[in-house]
Amino acid sequence: MFIDIDCSQEKKYGQNAYGDCFMSKRYPERKELIAVLSDGLGSGVKANILASMTATMLLKFVEAGRDIKSTCEVVMNALPVCKVRKISYSTFSLAVCGEDGEVKIVEEGNPQFVYISDGQVVEPEFTVIDSETFKNRHMHVYKLNLKLGDRLIFCSDGVTQAGLGNPDLKLGLRRNGLIKCLLERIKENPDITSSELSKSIVRLARNLEVDRHAKDDISCCVIHYRNPRKALIFTGPPYHMEKDREYALEFWNSKSKKAICGGTTANLISRELGIPVKTDITSSVGKLPAVSYMEGVDLVTEGILTLTRTVEYLENGFNEKQSNAAYELMEFLLNSDYIEFMVGAKLNQAHYDPNLPIEIEIRKNIIKKMAEILENKYFKRVIVRYL
Repeated sequence: MFIDIDCSQEKKYGQNAYGDCFMSKRYPERKELIAVLSDGLGSGVKANILASMTATMLLKFVEAGRDIKSTCEVVMNALPVCKVRKISYSTFSLAVCGEDGEVKIVEEGNPQFVYISDGQVVEPEFTVIDSETFKNRHMHVYKLNLKLGDRLIFCSDGVTQAGLGNPDLKLGLRRNGLIKCLLERIKENPDITSSELSKSIVRLARNLEVDRHAKDDISCCVIHYRNPRKALIFTGPPYHMEKDREYALEFWNSKSKKAICGGTTANLISRELGIPVKTDITSSVGKLPAVSYMEGVDLVTEGILTLTRTVEYLENGFNEKQSNAAYELMEFLLNSDYIEFMVGAKLNQAHYDPNLPIEIEIRKNIIKKMAEILENKYFKRVIVRYL
């Protein structure tokens, strides 16, 4: 099973920093994922520091195999004390998720997470661990076994308290309102991604506020166990020309979604397998070459220029749809979970044309950077093979 995870956030209106912090990391060799959502006391920079410290320490300690109770005590004792309330405070939700469905969750102070299975909310049992230092703090520990299709939704109180004081929501959205909205979204779209669902909940919480201005930091993290969507990208000709047909057949026979990045690579596949490649000149936008079409391949683009622009989109984010090959490639990647790159190691003399922009990197470096962004920012599983 693949663990699809994403978190959407909105800052408190008028603040320049998030008071909530979300961190997540995959461990392919251990076949698990660790995620932390922390909510710092107050808002703005102070809350950001508290939340970031909490999330960082929890992630590092759990990664190192430290005991949960002692880890939480160390974290709580390490936080600076608020001069007004005389407490060191940052609530948190910690989830350690195995790819086999075994999940351990520790919550302290955050709204209780929502567990949805087969379209129904499950209320699992838990044990309570009392803090030895802070008598008013109690950790709830859950041990779950999730199956294909199950979801876990975590949020900060900016979601459950959204709309507080409104005539129709005097006590805010609360957990019951969140559950109702989640079930409606999933019923409307059973295949909704974690990214789409988390964005939907954050948008809902913000829109419940007066003038749609968030009164608190809003965060929603969604974890979804599902079948992985696999993608294969072939870019650049292999170093040994005599292996062209071997790699072309491997690419063609893959059951993953397929993309080709590079005119030379597309011609190689066309030549070795006898499949014509056609270019749509109407799709050329600005300095980016047009997309091409090949039967049996989901996307065919130019190489270095398109890859470079795609890295920019992935790294800097995007506000609106672009009608070019790089945007199509970005969507192709983001709509995949397991992404494999077949990268040819043969040098392409066109890359050394002095008339090309000086910022263009060679293919290997571009793919390396793209893989890092996909893994660290978008939580994808990426494999890079050099041919």
